[in-house]
Amino acid sequence: MADKKFILNADDFGMSSAYNTAVLEGYGKGLLKSTSLTPNGEAFEQAVDKIIPKCPDLGIGVHLNIIEGKSLCKELEELTDVNGIFKNSYLKLILKSYSLNNTKFMNELEREFRAQIEKVKDAGIKITHIDSHVHTHAIPPIFELVCRLAKEYGINEVRTQREKLYFVPDIAVHFQKKYFVNLIKIALLAVFSHINRPVVKRFGLNTNDYLLGVGYTSMMDNLTIFSGLKILENKSGIVAEALIHPCRYEDGTIDNHFTEYRITQNEKLKENIESLGYEVVNYSE
Repeated sequence: MADKKFILNADDFGMSSAYNTAVLEGYGKGLLKSTSLTPNGEAFEQAVDKIIPKCPDLGIGVHLNIIEGKSLCKELEELTDVNGIFKNSYLKLILKSYSLNNTKFMNELEREFRAQIEKVKDAGIKITHIDSHVHTHAIPPIFELVCRLAKEYGINEVRTQREKLYFVPDIAVHFQKKYFVNLIKIALLAVFSHINRPVVKRFGLNTNDYLLGVGYTSMMDNLTIFSGLKILENKSGIVAEALIHPCRYEDGTIDNHFTEYRITQNEKLKENIESLGYEVVNYSE
């Protein structure tokens, strides 16, 4: 029996039919056992009606989204414009979260988060975990709120973003501009995770021990996942999660999302991960 657990999680489920198709086909290969459903995604209903019934053992989390698209609630002056479109950048969300006059902002957040969680629950889905679009729930005041709601709604797992710095053998990757941006994300999320992990314990919840997918955001492939798990091979009793954003397009488009879809189709990768002592699971296992 493996003493380490690995979760491959497909974020953005329900955002479009391309995401939904990727989840369905990834689930069929056995490596993808977990996904996060976006309550305000344009293809939410398709995900619920057409995809989930075909994936009986798929772990499904709530992918809270307050940074893209339309809100579920109305009259959220701190969060949306007059058309109900989310208007804040990540930096603005941080500043508003830490403002001395943040009561209205936090109240609006709670309304929207409750609506998003309840929309998933009302679809008859047993929620395995909570995470968020662009890691907005990692902002500590927001994280505290999310943990409180998770406890209230009986959701036992909340994602944290502690990523151990590692490097893939492809040196050229590390000279791309986006890689340097990702390093800043790793540093910021490391600080947030240091603050947030005790909050998880205080609320009696669980979280992943490590995350893969920040340092190589938009560059995730088989090598980045295996390399990230390889450096953790001396750890025992851990849960490591890799987040991806896979799409399988009907028109044959090939981009970084399609590359991430190919991760889910690689049966050899699953064998290699298991050879490192990991059991492939979802958040409920």
